[in-house]
Amino acid sequence: MSPDALSVLASASGSGGGECAPASGGGDSSWASAGTPTTPLDAQAFRALFPALRHTVWLDTPGAPPAAEPVHRALDDVLTEWREGRFEWLDWDAAAGTARTLFADRLGIPAATVATMASVAEAAATVAATLPAGRVVVPACEFRSNLLPWTALDPARHEVVLVPARDGAVRTEDLVAAVDERTVLLAVSEVLSRDGVRADLPALRAATDRCGARLFVDATQSMGVLHPDLNRVRPDYLAVHGYKWLLCPRGAAWLAVRPDRLDELAPLMPSWKSSPAPHAYFGGGLDPAPGAARCDTSPAWFSWIGANAALRLVGRLDPAEVERHCLSLADEFLSEARTLGLRRVANGGPSHIAVVRTDHAERLARRLAARRIRATALADRLRVGFHYFNDSLDVHTVLSAVHEALAHG
Repeated sequence: MSPDALSVLASASGSGGGECAPASGGGDSSWASAGTPTTPLDAQAFRALFPALRHTVWLDTPGAPPAAEPVHRALDDVLTEWREGRFEWLDWDAAAGTARTLFADRLGIPAATVATMASVAEAAATVAATLPAGRVVVPACEFRSNLLPWTALDPARHEVVLVPARDGAVRTEDLVAAVDERTVLLAVSEVLSRDGVRADLPALRAATDRCGARLFVDATQSMGVLHPDLNRVRPDYLAVHGYKWLLCPRGAAWLAVRPDRLDELAPLMPSWKSSPAPHAYFGGGLDPAPGAARCDTSPAWFSWIGANAALRLVGRLDPAEVERHCLSLADEFLSEARTLGLRRVANGGPSHIAVVRTDHAERLARRLAARRIRATALADRLRVGFHYFNDSLDVHTVLSAVHEALAHG
């Protein structure tokens, strides 16, 4: 395993889409040719792009965000084109390739190392299908899209080790202790919405490096807010579904693969998209495309058109400022929640998702709904998530509602 593989990956990204860019059908594609805006947006200007925030305090982005106006407009435009028959489907088909490049540019990696998919489960299953025999380590309480593809592996070839939670969450040290020379892969979410804990990815990378194991990271609940140091973590596989913090429609997901792992991958569902561009439609055998594009899913066009608008929007934000802003709001919430007797479910690194324990989730849910606050109060916990469009008034409003619920029943 090359210790500088992701650094090499980042330095090789000179050509954008390169050989993995999709074929345009004929004529110029507006989805393929539009550039990324460079005008920066501050938090206030960003917030103004979400009409739902005029009447709702939205703290449920861990579930799904409201639509940003540019994303809604892109979808509205394409639906109008469809209704009126003013479209070229090959232009729509190019949208996934454009999103590949926008996503890769955001990470500073070559587009040739990114596959476009429909979900994290598909990304995990694609990796699982080509794993060598050995142990797979995964938290027992992982999100099922990053759990069931591993537990479904043939037990004759793979021993799946489920690391249990302790004190509310799976601890980094327990995952590290479970990794040994028999381990071929450790799979983990950077942030798990169940508890809001941010995994110590550098420590997990060091553990897998010691035994030559692969590291699979699901960054669905972090990318768009947290600013990862990929040159330090160097995940072998990074999977992201864009419909959370990247503000995409559901159905646009990516699998970024370290260059030294590309040759191991094969398409989970071979199709006409698995071959090099220009794609063949009929007859013949599989001639896999170079790079990660051989694992592309046949795209749901409208999801990817919306994803392009979303990635261009988040591309106008300062990543470091977004992380600072969101972590500050979460810290403010947790500090004030403690004065109301609410404690964080589990300790861990700073996260934009704050989860606190409560015995009154049903009561809290009713009060939040009455105050038009979107958050999740369920079972024994209250979960709130802070994006760049949230502000301190949102923190005050939700805490005021919590205080009312606890005080008045």
